[in-house]
Amino acid sequence: MFVDEAVIYVKGGDGGNGLVSFRREKYVPFGGPDGGDGGDGGNVYLVADENENTLLAFRYQQRFVAGRGGHGGPNRRTGKRGEDIYIRVPVGTVVWLLDGPKGKPVAMLGDLTEHGQMLLVARGGKGGRGNAHFATPTYQAPRFAERGEPGEERWLKLELKLLADVGIVGLPNAGKSTLLAAISAARPKIADYPFTTLVPNLGVVEFEGERFVVADIPGLIEGAHLGHGLGHEFLRHIQRTRVLIHLVDGLHPDPLAAYDTVNRELIEFDPALGERPQVVAVNKVDLPEVREWFPEVKARFAARGVDVLGISAATGENVRLLLGRVVAELRRVRARPPEPPATPPVIRPPVADRQLRVRREDGVFVVEGEEAVRAVVMTDVNNPDALRFLRRKLARLGVLRELRRAGAGPGAVVRFGKIELPWETLAAEFRR
Repeated sequence: MFVDEAVIYVKGGDGGNGLVSFRREKYVPFGGPDGGDGGDGGNVYLVADENENTLLAFRYQQRFVAGRGGHGGPNRRTGKRGEDIYIRVPVGTVVWLLDGPKGKPVAMLGDLTEHGQMLLVARGGKGGRGNAHFATPTYQAPRFAERGEPGEERWLKLELKLLADVGIVGLPNAGKSTLLAAISAARPKIADYPFTTLVPNLGVVEFEGERFVVADIPGLIEGAHLGHGLGHEFLRHIQRTRVLIHLVDGLHPDPLAAYDTVNRELIEFDPALGERPQVVAVNKVDLPEVREWFPEVKARFAARGVDVLGISAATGENVRLLLGRVVAELRRVRARPPEPPATPPVIRPPVADRQLRVRREDGVFVVEGEEAVRAVVMTDVNNPDALRFLRRKLARLGVLRELRRAGAGPGAVVRFGKIELPWETLAAEFRR
C-alpha cells in the first residue's frame, strides 16, 4: 500500500521543575539556597530515510512526545535532559504546520530531500531554575523556584512527493505502466482497463550512459486539479520531475483532445508544470488501426508545433528512440543553472514570536509574546513569593502597561498561553 499523506501530533518534552532547597550541613548553620535547575525537555526531529518509501506507519501512530526533563536536585544538581525523538520519514517528505488537528496548512516547515537530513519540528521546554538563582543580598532565602516550561506542541501534515527525474503522464489506459515495464526492471500491475495503476510506480532506467528514475503516475481525468478521480493523490508527485513523457493512447477517438486535457490539468494544478519539458508519444502503433491513421495524428500535432513520436510499449517499437529524446531533454535541463524553488518560505527551525502584544478575545485579554508567556507558565502562581517575583517581571516587561492600555482593569481575566489569571492577581502591587 502506498500512502503519501499523513497528519501527526508532535510535542517537545516539558522542562523539569527547579527545586526549592537549602543547605543542611552540620557545620553550616545558615546554609543558603542550593536548589538545582530542572533539565530541558527533549526535542522532536524528523529524519529523512531512504529506506522508508511510504507514510503508512503514521496510520497506526500519530502521536509523538519527547522525554521530559528531570527535576532539579539539592546541592545545585541539574535534572537530566529529556530524551529526543527521531521520527523517520521517506526522502521527499514535505512538512506543513497545521492550525489544528483538522486544520489548514499555515506554513511550510521544511522539505526533506536528502538521506539523513533532519528537521526540528518541536522544541523541548526549558528547565525551571532552582531557588539558588533567586537569592540576592537583600533576599537571601527565596522559597520558590520555576516550573519547567511546557514543550512546543504542533499538528503537522506530512506530504510525500516522489523524487523522480522523469514522470510518465497521460489519460487512463494510455499504456504508462507497460512503458515503465519495457524500459526498467519495474513490474507494475498491467491490465486493459482504466485506473489499473492506483499508486505511483518507480523504475530505474539506464540508457546512453545516463541513469535516471522514472515514475509511472496514475492516470488523469478531467477535473483532476480539483481532486476529481485520483486528482491530488498523484499530481503532487509530478512537481519534482524534470522531464515528462506525455503518453497518448493511439486508440483514443481524439488524441489531440486527450493531450490538451492532460496539459490543462497539469497547468491548473501548478502553472510551473506548463513549462516542464515534454516528450510526446502516441502509443499502440503496433495495432493496425492506430498505425493506419498515425500520419494524420502526427500532422495534427505538428500543426501545433509538437513533434510526436509513434511507439509501441508492448512490442518495444521506437522505445529506444523515445529514451534518446528523454535523455537529451534531461541533459539540457541539468545544464541549466538551478532556479529558486517556487515554494512558500521555509521556516527552519520554527521561531517563537517575541513581540509583546495584547488583544481582546471573547472578553478575555490575551497576552502574546514569548518572554511574557514563558514567565507566567513557569511560575507557581500559588506560591506568594513566586507571584511577587512574577508581578515585578511583568511590570518590567511592560505587560501591565499594555494591558491597561487595552482596557484591562478590576474584574478582567488575562490569558497567557493556556493559563488564565484574574487582573487582581497580576496587579496587586501595582496600583499606580
